[in-house]
Amino acid sequence: MPRATITKGKRKEAVTVSGEVEQKRSYELVMVLNPGSAEDKIENKVDALNQNIVALGGEISCVEQWGRRKLAYPIKKFTEGYYVLTRCAMKPSQTNSLEAKLRISEDVIRHMLIKLGD
Repeated sequence: MPRATITKGKRKEAVTVSGEVEQKRSYELVMVLNPGSAEDKIENKVDALNQNIVALGGEISCVEQWGRRKLAYPIKKFTEGYYVLTRCAMKPSQTNSLEAKLRISEDVIRHMLIKLGD
């Protein structure tokens, strides 16, 4: 079905021809990646993880790579991690699928998905 996107503040709505409204909410995803790879490989990992968001029907608005930083405490025997912040909009029903994919990814040491206020 054809859709039109309407932006209202931080919320985006996709309106179908039949008049049904599917609301997308804004989220921030912070990921800590395995720092063991070279910079170009990390770039590919970030792109692959962001493609998961797009595949679930989400829209990516901003990706900030904060780089390699020391962790406050060891996680999975790592003392450093590569931090990435992604701002996106997606349907709330798709967040569980995204988090499941992030949990099974060997490249992601830790992640946090936060719904932004309206």
